[in-house]
Amino acid sequence: MLEVSQLSIAYGRHRAVDNLALSVAKAEIVVILGANGAGKTSLLKAVAGLLPRGRDATIHLAGQDIGALPAHAVVEAGLALVPEGRGIFGDLSVRENLLLGAYPRRARAQEAQNLARVLALFPRLGERLAQAARTMSGGEQQMVAIGRALMSAPDILLLDEPSLGLSPLICGELFDALSRIRSTGIGVLLVEQNAKRSLAIADRGYLIEQGRIVGAGSATALRNDPAVQRAYLGAH
Repeated sequence: MLEVSQLSIAYGRHRAVDNLALSVAKAEIVVILGANGAGKTSLLKAVAGLLPRGRDATIHLAGQDIGALPAHAVVEAGLALVPEGRGIFGDLSVRENLLLGAYPRRARAQEAQNLARVLALFPRLGERLAQAARTMSGGEQQMVAIGRALMSAPDILLLDEPSLGLSPLICGELFDALSRIRSTGIGVLLVEQNAKRSLAIADRGYLIEQGRIVGAGSATALRNDPAVQRAYLGAH
């Protein structure tokens, strides 16, 4: 459903992403593993229309060429990004944050149904709809950020380090929620520092170093790869 090829991103003379290709199918979780500075965030931002893509890049979503679209049009096409740091509106209530996600035309007619699905996915948000988002815990704020993205009725959901700074208990809830999101037919492209947790729920994965894909395979194969175990899973 999401097909990316020949994607390159440069900051001046520094090439953050170099001729990268990847894909995400419907109802599939794909994880991207790599060290800090490997180009993972730049990759997500470029796909979402927040950074210029190289002139040779091609990005297709459900057959539609979105490679030249601005960010708001990418959302209308069916792709939503949950950025690192969440980017929620702290002074607005949980309900207001979620309803902002339903602004795209593709989502307006199903606003009530999508809200019900989000609250079923994250029941504690239903208990805090009137609460200011900034007064919530980090894990609850991450639920708001993911819920807001889901309110746009995406076909593909991009997440940048969703478990960063969260407790092990909340991390477990978060990854369980991502599995349930996949079961609804949404494809998920996940950048995540918790390799063990992400490979446990993912279908496939890519390894990225210095802006290049250096490995790819099923999540099971990556979990069993000694090099991946040493680099990302704490094996010796």
